Amino acid sequence: MNKSWQYYEANYEQVEEISKKFNISKLLAQILINKQIIKEEEISIFLNPNRNNFYDPFLMPDMEKATNRIIEAIKNKENILIYGDYDVDGITSTTVLKKFLEERGINPKYHIPNRLKEGYGLNKQAIEEIAKNGTQLMITVDCGISGVEETEFAKSLGIETIITDHHEPGDILPNALAIIDAKIKENKYPFNQLAGVGVVFKLIQALSIKLGLDEKEYLKYLDLVCLGTISDIVPLIDENRVIAKLGLKLVNVTKNLGLKTLLNLSGYKTADSNTISFGIAPRINACGRMGFENKALQLLLSNDRQEVLKLAEDLNEYNKQRQDKEKEILEQAIKQIEDNGEDNPAIILGANNWHHGVTGIVSSKITEMYFKPSILIGFEGDIGKGSGRSIQGIDLHEAILRCSNKLEKFGGHSMAIGLTVRKENFDEFKKEVNEYLKTKNISEIKQIIMIDVITNLKDINLQAVEELKLLEPFGEVNRMPIFCFRNLKVDSIRALTEGKHLKINLRDDNMLISAIGFNMGEKAGEYRLGDKVDVIGSLEINDYNGMKSIQLNLKDIMKSLF
Repeated sequence: MNKSWQYYEANYEQVEEISKKFNISKLLAQILINKQIIKEEEISIFLNPNRNNFYDPFLMPDMEKATNRIIEAIKNKENILIYGDYDVDGITSTTVLKKFLEERGINPKYHIPNRLKEGYGLNKQAIEEIAKNGTQLMITVDCGISGVEETEFAKSLGIETIITDHHEPGDILPNALAIIDAKIKENKYPFNQLAGVGVVFKLIQALSIKLGLDEKEYLKYLDLVCLGTISDIVPLIDENRVIAKLGLKLVNVTKNLGLKTLLNLSGYKTADSNTISFGIAPRINACGRMGFENKALQLLLSNDRQEVLKLAEDLNEYNKQRQDKEKEILEQAIKQIEDNGEDNPAIILGANNWHHGVTGIVSSKITEMYFKPSILIGFEGDIGKGSGRSIQGIDLHEAILRCSNKLEKFGGHSMAIGLTVRKENFDEFKKEVNEYLKTKNISEIKQIIMIDVITNLKDINLQAVEELKLLEPFGEVNRMPIFCFRNLKVDSIRALTEGKHLKINLRDDNMLISAIGFNMGEKAGEYRLGDKVDVIGSLEINDYNGMKSIQLNLKDIMKSLF
């Protein structure tokens, strides 16, 4: 894989000014400048957001209309149904809205589509059943903006629909009573990158204002709103950062029994963005991937300790099953690549009985390993379903759009797609995608790594690394800062975990730092003791047996030129 190290320019006068004004280190000031956070108000909100930094929810499209209708339904004790989604964003969205409405004296029903049988979004068969149960008002969460036909079908059955979503709308909007989505053209809301649960949060904020409730009635759900926001990989800037930063404080003292139990089972000492991304989200998502979506919702809704413990153990088991399936498919995919000698610009693979709830995760790993777009299809009989992931600079959605006549169904965006294809059309589909991508010169594309600061070991200490926690939570757009160290001497080096990872100790005179390179084990044979190297990575604090030390999470390594 071609990697290009690129550096931010240092503005020393600006660094000095920000450092003094906010009483922070020059290191932290430089990183804020790199993130283009330079105005005084922006810096204050970024470092210390508070509940006054939320925007007016009534700036959202149709918020006035939606809240009036929901309040009417509450007063009239109407039958309300929440139509959600099976991922963390959808599950938390459904939980937050259901709990909020329950406290207003309404017990709404809900429907979470089964990923394997129904797929994402509204479907007519589900709506037909919903109508039979006497639903008068349907509120979608984390879905609905593309459900033009389904919304019309619901209307024909006497169901009014309020859509809350955060996905891109099509050319035609659904004929709903109200559409709360900051991505529609009529939007005047200052920030259009909220997760689905973020949109639900704005809805309950608006309802609270209308009903004259204390602000704690919506702020208390920030633990779940934070969980869904971080898990959905939306940009953790602006209002999303306020949600995530304040929400993490609540996650650490959460009163939600299900979330608390999952945190305990995950083994993480404190709840931060890593805990959610790698400890909590995979367990909840595993339910949807394996076809048990309602278990995750029940976990977050239940107040019964025994039930919650059993559900949390179920989630753990589903996650293990997901990991086993993932490992199995990954091994089979790598074998196909090696056997076929893949030299095409994209890696497009298919096999019988690959679990299509897991193909997206494996596709991400294949793309990361080979730095190529990849598509993995699992066939059941004549029909194949699967997912694809891309690299920066290659629009995978555009690629499959050009051969959509070979597909039964597809959707997604430039970096991630989902599709359904008949087995008889698979080879032709594969050929056409690769023919198109040959024009994009993928082999010449480099993975650009932006480096925040070039520094020395003597200038890094525990206090400076601790201060970097002010930048958390890390995630999409707000990535962990990357540091560059030059001319370090290899003090020790070895591969770990059957050659998978790299463990290396690096020295600069009498200063020593330990580094870990995940999935970089092959580099252990490229360097010898005493070699001078340049390295880049993020800085972490390793707390082992009460002893704290600085550790470098390695992103790349090369021999020093000077």
